Amino acid sequence: MEYKARSEMDPRFQWDMSHIFESTQAWEEAYAKASELISGLPVLQGTLGASAEALKNACDRLYEAAHAVELVYVYAFLCKSSDNGDPANQTMEGRATNLYVSFSTASSFFTPEVLAIEEDVLTKYINDPILSSYRHILEDTARGRAHTLDAAGEKMLAMLGDAAQSSSNTFEMFESVDMTFPKIRDEHGNEVTLTHGNFSVFRESKDARVRRESFEAYFGEFKKYINTLASMYAGSVKMDTYFTDVRGYSSACERALFGNNVPITVYDSLVDAIHDGLPTMKRYLALRKRVLGLETLNMYDLYTPIVDDVDFSVSYEEAKTLVKSAAAPLGERYAALLDEAYANHWMDVYENKGKTTGAFSCGVYGVHPYVLLNYTDTLDDAYTMAHELGHAMHSYFSSEANDFANHDYRIMVAEVASTVNEVLLTKYLLATETDKKKRAFILNHLLEGFRTTVFRQTLFAEFERRAHDMYKQGIPLTAENLNREYRALNERYYEGAFINELQDIEWARIPHFYRAFYSIKQPGRTSPGTVQKSHKSAQKLP
Repeated sequence: MEYKARSEMDPRFQWDMSHIFESTQAWEEAYAKASELISGLPVLQGTLGASAEALKNACDRLYEAAHAVELVYVYAFLCKSSDNGDPANQTMEGRATNLYVSFSTASSFFTPEVLAIEEDVLTKYINDPILSSYRHILEDTARGRAHTLDAAGEKMLAMLGDAAQSSSNTFEMFESVDMTFPKIRDEHGNEVTLTHGNFSVFRESKDARVRRESFEAYFGEFKKYINTLASMYAGSVKMDTYFTDVRGYSSACERALFGNNVPITVYDSLVDAIHDGLPTMKRYLALRKRVLGLETLNMYDLYTPIVDDVDFSVSYEEAKTLVKSAAAPLGERYAALLDEAYANHWMDVYENKGKTTGAFSCGVYGVHPYVLLNYTDTLDDAYTMAHELGHAMHSYFSSEANDFANHDYRIMVAEVASTVNEVLLTKYLLATETDKKKRAFILNHLLEGFRTTVFRQTLFAEFERRAHDMYKQGIPLTAENLNREYRALNERYYEGAFINELQDIEWARIPHFYRAFYSIKQPGRTSPGTVQKSHKSAQKLP
């Protein structure tokens, strides 16, 4: 299995970007129109408190510009995600980011000016029917009063928008474009080039040698650059901390959750509950070790199925039928939309050189969602497809039912639609499969879902909090210090497994960490002066 260039891939399995803009020229025209809308925003400054009608006019104008900017950005974002190494895509995304920063800067007056309105007057405006479409947004704006700067301060922070993404952008280019992996020998002894996509296949291999060699080769490449990766992540943590301090939050975790109106006690309760469940994880690991007949359970043994002699490969074509059948309880309209997604190229299916790793769903208001996959014909890939299509349909129905200002949803509810789809797939497979070993295989996958989705994601959230707290305490975020903290968490969560030194650097390959506390949140849009620059409704790790 080798990387192919984007141009060598079969277009039948690539998403159709013409649904957003028919051509690059159409994108250029939309860019110019969005720029024109942005240039007209400053005249609104100083008018917001005049009346409910004036506030509505400002909101209408700001959201019109926000929608125009979002379409321009999401098109560029998706193009670059399909091939991060293409210079034209890089240029387009860079220009779209500049447009996004221009909008944020031009609209940065909005929140402080709204909060300058006397509270009783603002409450009257919020309750005026003329502003019903913006009521929730304005209430959220008012809720952030203590963390909002004056107009000059907000403009300064908005202008930092592009620079603040430098660590994340650098990691994405390094991981998706510049990073290459060595050859390993597959189960048949053939030399195969390791990639982000096929690593997930090899770590499930029944052959312990293949699991070990793929793990050592894959993580070994990250280890070669561990000091550079530590510097990248430290830069991201430092920017998080800067915004946290400037806005007066007690911690980066509090700031991350505030946008979703979630108290930090929810984070604490989650961690406590998972810690209480760790004895169950220990028993599961002991079961896995015994069933696999291993003297030592290594971390690279955690993904291989514990059921012998089962070939449960699922081609993309089979997955389409499987996911649609499993989703039948959701109704005929849902099924028809899945058919539309399959037929009209909503999904980008296979791995190519430079493509963003993992999987994600991206809602596009007024068009339809797009789904990125790196499909490798495994049952887990079918589950990933079901998961991301759950996000996609959530986005589709939310956009259909709401105006642009209210169509977004928060990550605290986002995973409901996706995990329901996974559960439906499990129930369908168990209802239709009669082979005992395959049924056991399906149940094994369900157990792994608990390990990876519930326990592993909480481990991630704990690591992020520790990293941010370390920086606040003056502890340098060196590779050695980050490795030590990650190892301590692995030893706690995976008691009974052997934690070798390569596992210590797993944090360095997690793209989620560049979106602080992504595991338990994702910032939503809280005012017309905010556009969500990253349009991944959710991203599943490779």
